[in-house]
Amino acid sequence: MEQQKEKEKLQKGIAEFYDGSSTLWENIWGDHMHHGFYHPDSTVSVTDHRAAQIRMIQESLRFASLSEERTKWPKSIVDVGCGIGGSSRYLAKKFGANSVGITLSPVQAQRANDLAAAQGLADKVSFQVADALEQPFPDEQFDLVWSMESGEHMPDKTKFVGELARVAAPGGTIIIVTWCHRDLGPDEQSLQPWEQDLLKKICDAYYLPAWCSAADYLKLLKSQSLQDIKSADWSPFVAPFWPAVIRSALTWNGLTSLLCSGKLNVHLKIIFLRR
Repeated sequence: MEQQKEKEKLQKGIAEFYDGSSTLWENIWGDHMHHGFYHPDSTVSVTDHRAAQIRMIQESLRFASLSEERTKWPKSIVDVGCGIGGSSRYLAKKFGANSVGITLSPVQAQRANDLAAAQGLADKVSFQVADALEQPFPDEQFDLVWSMESGEHMPDKTKFVGELARVAAPGGTIIIVTWCHRDLGPDEQSLQPWEQDLLKKICDAYYLPAWCSAADYLKLLKSQSLQDIKSADWSPFVAPFWPAVIRSALTWNGLTSLLCSGKLNVHLKIIFLRR
């Protein structure tokens, strides 16, 4: 009972956080509520950051080795933690697929549906309020299961990974882009105290439960008997994004957004997949 209360409290906080901040984020950054991807040693201009967010999607698909053959494109997609639907709309247009997105935020779901209608995608893309740990879909429903920076909000990583695997169709692909702490060394039982203190500050700012490592995710994925599992640390490729966020905060709207969103930090980006 106590665990359920904690889960409901966390979900309420997440929903209210995104209800309050999504409009401000959209005004500054557009459709995509996630990091950008930057090539090493590239010169980054202010106008490049929205393009870098699209590049994050493209690089994620490339890392997952999704086929370029039209006959092998996914026909059904779920976007778990969809934000205002930027990834869903991009993927639906790219693959001509039907896509459904889920979020805890009613404001995000409504805005995502409004944008889909405005872009002529209402017949291909839809959004609803739902719990990623108890997805309202039958087993083996989707060819592509997409989670772009939502795993960090999940209080039960085992259940989260289990649900992603459950709704994936046989031969389908699961792509997870999420924040992780570093892998522990062979003689370590936990992170250093200063690392734990830093993570607590991030958790308090962004309504996050306990973090896990990439190695922890890999163990969970392997326990689901998934195939072709691989991962990568993309921290160097996303590092320029937060300085850009800080610069964008130096406007009235940006300052308001910063106050609503809490502290700004650079985080690890890890990708996993199942084909």
